[in-house]
Amino acid sequence: MTQAKILVTGATGKVGGAVVAQLHAAGVPVRALVRGEADFPEGVQAVRGDLGDPASLDTALEGVDAVFLVWPFLSAEGAADVIDAIGKRGRRVVYLSSAGAGAGAEGEAPGEAITMFHTELERLIEASGLEWTALRPTGFASNTLGWAEEVRTTGVVRAPLAGLARPLIHEADMAAVAVKALTTDTLLGARPLLTGPELITQERQVVLIGEAVGRPVRFEEISLDEAVEQMKAAGYPAELVEAVLPAQARLLDDPEPVNDEVERITGTPARSFREWAVDHAADFR
Repeated sequence: MTQAKILVTGATGKVGGAVVAQLHAAGVPVRALVRGEADFPEGVQAVRGDLGDPASLDTALEGVDAVFLVWPFLSAEGAADVIDAIGKRGRRVVYLSSAGAGAGAEGEAPGEAITMFHTELERLIEASGLEWTALRPTGFASNTLGWAEEVRTTGVVRAPLAGLARPLIHEADMAAVAVKALTTDTLLGARPLLTGPELITQERQVVLIGEAVGRPVRFEEISLDEAVEQMKAAGYPAELVEAVLPAQARLLDDPEPVNDEVERITGTPARSFREWAVDHAADFR
């Protein structure tokens, strides 16, 4: 097997896919971990493996120097074995964590269930002896793709918390920081907080999606109770439902910070939500 320098997990997802694309465009040898069939540009190596089965990672990790790690589970169970497997082959891991990671440590407020596994993953990685970077992004702009069916079929997004404002971040910006961490030493041992360039309400997000697709889309606010029932009916795990909505409600009064870390690290300002909506207009049409 041709050796590759960097292994990207979550390679068929939004962030991992952007990391693969940017590494490939930069001429960096890249290997994509996949569980099934997937299409990548010529020159990108797709190798089967599953983070839920550490023994399946041997082939994917062969000849790898660094790993971009996206953890796909809601607990840290099994993570120690995966990190151990990476440590036997590679020397560096760049972990896609969360802005909420680390809460509950050193006298801070208790962490939310949704971020506790990120905190544990960071701890395991730091203790592993690997070189490491933990990226801590705020909300993903791509999470608004959950509205796509409503936008396409009714032009109305029914969701709670119309006034919730977050500095949503474009997956391409997360990927650009990840590439810097994977290919240079500038972020070793760092936990950069990564944000979009501005706080933008959910109601405004919907308006901008409508402008991107070329027709009006409006936000119809529903209660948190109704939103809980919607999420449960859609099959979301109970622990996710119980963590996400209350945490979002608290952001109404205590919003996430906005910073310029993306620009400081990459030299390019973070992309706006308007830019993200234009980039993904086809997903909403």
